[in-house]
Amino acid sequence: MSHTTTDEPARQASGATVPVLAFAGIVVAVMQTLLVPVIKDLPRLLDTSPSNATWVLTSTLLSGAVATPIMGRLGDLFGKRRMLIASLSVMVVGALLSALTDALVPMIVGRTLQGFAMGAIPLGIGLMRDMLPRERLGSAMALMSSSIGVGGGLALPAAALVAQHTDWHALYYGAAGLGVLSIALTLLVVPESPLRAKGSFDLPGAFGLTAGLILFLLPISKGSDWGWSSPTTLGLFGAAVVVLLLWGLMELRVAAPLVDLRTTARREVLLTNLASIMVGVSFFVISLVLPQLLQLPSETGYGLGQSMVVAGLCVAPLGLTMMFTAPVYARLSARYGPRTTLIIGLVIIGIGYAGGLGLMSAAWQTVVTSVLIGAGIGLAYSSLPALIISAVPASETGAANGLNTLMRSIGTSVSSAVIGMVLANTANDAGGVAVPTLHGFRISFMIAAGAVAVGLVLAFFLPRRSRSAVSQLRASSEEDANLVRAEQALAGAGQPPHGFRGRVLTADGAPVARAKVTLIDRHGRQAGATLSGADGGYALAVPAGGPYVLAARAAGHAPLAHAATHGGDRPVDLDLSLPGETVPA
Repeated sequence: MSHTTTDEPARQASGATVPVLAFAGIVVAVMQTLLVPVIKDLPRLLDTSPSNATWVLTSTLLSGAVATPIMGRLGDLFGKRRMLIASLSVMVVGALLSALTDALVPMIVGRTLQGFAMGAIPLGIGLMRDMLPRERLGSAMALMSSSIGVGGGLALPAAALVAQHTDWHALYYGAAGLGVLSIALTLLVVPESPLRAKGSFDLPGAFGLTAGLILFLLPISKGSDWGWSSPTTLGLFGAAVVVLLLWGLMELRVAAPLVDLRTTARREVLLTNLASIMVGVSFFVISLVLPQLLQLPSETGYGLGQSMVVAGLCVAPLGLTMMFTAPVYARLSARYGPRTTLIIGLVIIGIGYAGGLGLMSAAWQTVVTSVLIGAGIGLAYSSLPALIISAVPASETGAANGLNTLMRSIGTSVSSAVIGMVLANTANDAGGVAVPTLHGFRISFMIAAGAVAVGLVLAFFLPRRSRSAVSQLRASSEEDANLVRAEQALAGAGQPPHGFRGRVLTADGAPVARAKVTLIDRHGRQAGATLSGADGGYALAVPAGGPYVLAARAAGHAPLAHAATHGGDRPVDLDLSLPGETVPA
């Protein structure tokens, strides 16, 4: 699948672009964690049964899972910034709807709309890839990828404080206000990406994926209520398998699929997505266990007897540590690559859960556990988009990261179902109330450690990188990686590659650095892309001889299209002179 640019040149990303995009991710995470402090009170607040009240949470999970790959693909086609604003706008509408009702059905509708904001994470990562220079991209993507955990960790104490001292509807008004602020900042600061994927939106593929995900995630979310061996649960799982298989067969036959399954099946992409599920499982366990342990009465013999707000403050370091690991990740990844950084992160998570088995007797011990696990999850989450981006074309960045975000959501969904079942089956009955036990908490931590072990095995099977490949990975973008490959090929011993080479210059002969040069074949498909070096130099290999068009674009200059023919037997030296007129950046 190829990509092209819009007719308008991209505005340059300012220093505020990354913080604004990360803030959007944090806002989305806040929305996800909003109801944690009042989950147990939802049946009373909505005047419904406990089983019906769980739909308030399940609806957000389902819509978020569906939205991430779909919004990612729409962003690739029509503009990532545009779809980011659309996602946040739908979230604001949903938050306001939930804020204005005490009835179950409108609340579920509002929460469903809020779930669409999950698409903001892959869209933000895609915008960063398209606009940022490689020296800033690693830490920026790390921060964006970790924002879901950062927002979740910070939202717990804030939401607990609001729920404890004001009407619970204020949570939704606050979420709507944050959404409006995020939209305004995005409009003011974040430029639109000039990159667009060619093709059309795969509507049948979107319907098929939506149906398959709902059929799969619904029994995971409701299996404890329905019974894991009930005909409804088993029937939905079976239907999910059938629908997703048929959807996969259909996607393989579509010219512009919603999800390129051939790319997804690549070893690096597949193993990264599977490892993402394991990281999602391990991330959610601590979020489920520690708040309950902290709030259980001390009369149980193991509960720590803390208030809702204190419990939130003790878990908040989980998100804060994830945020502060972003620059650490950038340094580790630049030196060792994201595969090694993922392995380091998983090892730290495993140490955190292993140590946490013996650190459950005081509030300060839960803080230590949160900090350690937060650091590991921050490194692991930060590695995932870099691994995905290094393995997919630029035209599939949004969709590929959307799918990876979906894998994390599946991990948290599986974690919620499994840990909920474990805590329920190990609970003690106290006057008709199920009280979680210390034994159940420790089993939950061991399950998380097991998921980490599986993730480590998957990470070790990720392809190792040679020195040249690591340098390409440090570039963290397809264009920069192509430039590195071309420079290495031209500098190597032996014959230079067959292709075009030269310099990108202004009309006055001055070199143009970081100009994007795209090679287009006779069928209108992209055959290669690169960025010019500091001296304006570029090099592009050709797959075969024949006519080509070299398109050059740089900020502040009008674009250039230059037709040229390559004989296929030796390099063609060709300087590209950008028109003298300038275009506002």
